[in-house]
Amino acid sequence: MKTRVWLPLAIFFVLIGFLGVGLRLDPRLLPSPLIDKPAPQFTLPSVHVLDRQFSSGSLEGQVWVLNVWASWCVACRQEHDVLMDFAARQAVPVYGLNYKDQRADALRWLNERGDPYQDSLFDLDGRIGVDFGVYGVPETFVIDDLGRIRYKHAGPLTPELVHDVILPLIGSLND
Repeated sequence: MKTRVWLPLAIFFVLIGFLGVGLRLDPRLLPSPLIDKPAPQFTLPSVHVLDRQFSSGSLEGQVWVLNVWASWCVACRQEHDVLMDFAARQAVPVYGLNYKDQRADALRWLNERGDPYQDSLFDLDGRIGVDFGVYGVPETFVIDDLGRIRYKHAGPLTPELVHDVILPLIGSLND
């Protein structure tokens, strides 16, 4: 009779323990299966000039950053000043992937807030974002000179992340 009472209660407390541990995990630290794998190749139109195509293959031989953003993204507003400062350092070329957005909205966003990108690429249907494993915006990828994804950050960039993680990584990749 005692086992009937204690067993469900013990199972309940074990489940509460797992829930407590899970709630303390940072979802931005989820490892990407694409780390150290070749970045998806793509050719997309520029947000600025739709008949101008950009190919990711044109960046082979150099380290670069891809920032996935959208005008409808609240967190993108949060990271925008950090991204502007990062791009101003000119440590590497920074490209934008405008994800599931309207072109007019994207252009208005860049004109009002500033444009940190060498170019921003128009991914209206989100196909390239899916190839990169994007599950929300903003997301930022560091891609090495061989075209491999070396780092992925989900969520807004912070000054600390840029200073402590991204810039040192870029420095080591450029050595």
